[in-house]
Amino acid sequence: MAKKRKQQFTVASDESLAECLERMKKEGYRPVRRMEKPVFKENGSKTPIISHQQVIFEGVLEEDEQ
Repeated sequence: MAKKRKQQFTVASDESLAECLERMKKEGYRPVRRMEKPVFKENGSKTPIISHQQVIFEGVLEEDEQ
């Protein structure tokens, strides 16, 4: 099965940014975009609070560049 041309990689909670980038490289992808999304947590009131930021890298296949 062919790999997707673009793929998103989410940095896991127990993974560093460098480890995620290394994982992308091993799978044959090069990062082209970094995104951060807030992760909300409910508290006792009606207002959700931001728990942490989720980091997502978008990668493209290395072989597409040639």
